[in-house]
Amino acid sequence: MFSARRRAGAVGLATVGGFAVAVQSRINGELGARLGDGLAAAVVSFGLGLLVLSVLVPATRGGRRGLRALRDALTSGTLRPWQCLGGACGAFLVFTQGATVGALGVAVFTVAVVAGQSGSSLAVDHAGIGVGGRQPVTAARLGGAVLTVAAVLLAVGDRLGQPATVGLAVLPLLAGVGVAWQQAVNGRVRMVSGSTLTATLVNFTVGTVVLLVAFGVSLALRGGPPGSLPSEPWLYLGGLIGVAFIAVAAAVVHFTGVLLLGLATIAGQVVGAVLLDVLLPTAASRPDGTTLLGALLTLVAVAIAALGGRVAGRGDR
Repeated sequence: MFSARRRAGAVGLATVGGFAVAVQSRINGELGARLGDGLAAAVVSFGLGLLVLSVLVPATRGGRRGLRALRDALTSGTLRPWQCLGGACGAFLVFTQGATVGALGVAVFTVAVVAGQSGSSLAVDHAGIGVGGRQPVTAARLGGAVLTVAAVLLAVGDRLGQPATVGLAVLPLLAGVGVAWQQAVNGRVRMVSGSTLTATLVNFTVGTVVLLVAFGVSLALRGGPPGSLPSEPWLYLGGLIGVAFIAVAAAVVHFTGVLLLGLATIAGQVVGAVLLDVLLPTAASRPDGTTLLGALLTLVAVAIAALGGRVAGRGDR
């Protein structure tokens, strides 16, 4: 058993990471709006993250050792190739940031991701895909997942008469479903390689390849490039934030499990999203009462699931 202090520290890091994801969503959403292409924004974000990791991993002893361990694990069958594909889900999440945040606002986008992530975390933990093995589906955890879905409906309730907006909210909902699986398999890559940097590099390599293929198809169908790259440096920080978040998630999932990691990042995302939309509102964010109530309901759902998981854990010992 891990000490309570170590687990609390891991949860704290995950919460800060979730806050950073909300900031990343705003950055990538703005970049997508400037380029007029959410897919192009995702390629830029993931590509810059991969560039940093491609320099950093070979330059560190732990990174080189992790690459050798990863190769040996794949060769021996300890790690399956499909377990290295978590970056594909991350690529889809970053694409949805660039494609939908400009229209939905950070808060609605985040609540939609949360709904998908919480439900998927239950399934991933129950299936034992993560490094912590199988986790039971308790009534509290299930209730928390249902509440997060209700939160999404509440957050976009004032826009149910706008099919285009509701359709956009489905994209981050699906991205959230993939986030839990991504965290689980990235944690497994981290475990067999013994290197957080190596697991993060695998994630960004796969995600960048997926995005480049999709972008190439998009260019072929559209027949023209996106808008010119903006000059503001802050619009290119999304990739670095993504590197930090994936590294933190891969490092702490062993201590928290997929569900608790998801809950902690959800709390950080919701608080960060609401603060961004309230303090730095955009034309699309419109942080009205229903959006704020939906965010509050999400935090309540997180608390219910977290406390329920803790009580169940005490009963199991």
